[in-house]
Amino acid sequence: MFKGSMPALVTPFTPDGELDLDALVKLVEWHLDQGSHGIVPVGTTGESPTLTHDEHRLVIEEVVRAVDGRIPVIAGAGSNSTREGIGLLQHAASVGADAGLVVTPYYNKPTQAGLIAHYTALTEACDLPIVIYNIPGRSVVDMTPETMGVLAQLPTIIGVKDATGKLERVSLQRMTCGPDFVQLSGEDATALGFNAHGGVGCISVTANVAPRLCALFQEATLRGDYRTALEYQDRLMPLHHAIFLEPGLVGAKYAMSRLGLCNERVRLPLTPLSDGVRRQIDAAMEHAGLL
Repeated sequence: MFKGSMPALVTPFTPDGELDLDALVKLVEWHLDQGSHGIVPVGTTGESPTLTHDEHRLVIEEVVRAVDGRIPVIAGAGSNSTREGIGLLQHAASVGADAGLVVTPYYNKPTQAGLIAHYTALTEACDLPIVIYNIPGRSVVDMTPETMGVLAQLPTIIGVKDATGKLERVSLQRMTCGPDFVQLSGEDATALGFNAHGGVGCISVTANVAPRLCALFQEATLRGDYRTALEYQDRLMPLHHAIFLEPGLVGAKYAMSRLGLCNERVRLPLTPLSDGVRRQIDAAMEHAGLL
């Protein structure tokens, strides 16, 4: 159910910085038309750190309603407070999301035992499937394959979004979690190697900008056609690189504005792109055939 290209959806804002729900619904329809295999609202790329809880819940509700069961919705539901995370997960379940994306608790740096206790409490409070989000570069805690193997024994812990950038993690996690544990890349540039190791998809920032190319790339890897996948990788790699020269969601929103999909407004403390990065993203979009 959870495989292929899944955009880590941006949250569009009006020029004065409020939620733009009309643009949000249009983005969902565009991704469906472009062939995305799932959609992930209100992750970091959806600016979850600067959304209010009411905005967070509203975005998930609108995305689930717009998708209407046509592709899976993995709702952002992570927090560094277990109590808060339970509330977000329960809300996602109540409005019909297919799974929750739950990041390892950030800033307070729990131990591996603390991670097990955190995710266990979530599973006991809600039966919505959970995809662990392991991104030590942001959360400053790295869930080990051994810890993930313990959690994989819980019935609602179904997979991981792995943004460690360590391709060997896929194989190590196959050892500890089993081959059916859903492993999704959280890093566009290494998604090719990730799937070669046994991954089944990517929760992608670039898919906000090039959803059809990202979907075709993922489909090629899933049928084992790595020659074709490499051709798509060569088209997309400059875009993967340019989008992340500054914070990725800022780069994605700028590129989307060039396609007329939404404006490039972000909330502080993020700021608009520098002119040099704009030029590099423009060149990468031209290389990919998007402009």
